[in-house]
Amino acid sequence: MVKVSKSAILQSPVEAVWEVLRDFNGHDSWHPAVADSHIERGLSSDKVGCVRRFHLADGSELREQLLTLSDMDMAFSYCLLDTPVPLLNYVAHVRLLPVTDGDQTFWQWDAQFDTPDGQQAELAKMVGEQIYEAGFTAVREHMGLAAEGVT
Repeated sequence: MVKVSKSAILQSPVEAVWEVLRDFNGHDSWHPAVADSHIERGLSSDKVGCVRRFHLADGSELREQLLTLSDMDMAFSYCLLDTPVPLLNYVAHVRLLPVTDGDQTFWQWDAQFDTPDGQQAELAKMVGEQIYEAGFTAVREHMGLAAEGVT
């Protein structure tokens, strides 16, 4: 099993960042890899169990299901249902925490998944850099924030 964990500090109050990330169908408005997205069956994007179907900039189609959503914890988890990339049994968790020194946000993004033999390092790097780190940068740009370090 592959584990990927990335985190970042955003120069914004946690409530403002949560407002952006809480919308499970909103990633097409900020992530550069996502071309379009919609929630299947007319469900709301905060309904646990809803499925988002989206296309990447290259035309690939993916489907992900919202597994948990907690406003109190400012966290959600989701899994991949369909993807052209061999990320098998993929489950991801997003959690925000307030950094009270300067009214900032700590954003943790983790995933666990299986891959075909020999592709673990390549796919872990792709998830960590092209999805998570690119997402941190994109949310900062979307919110008009200054760049900070990623770990």
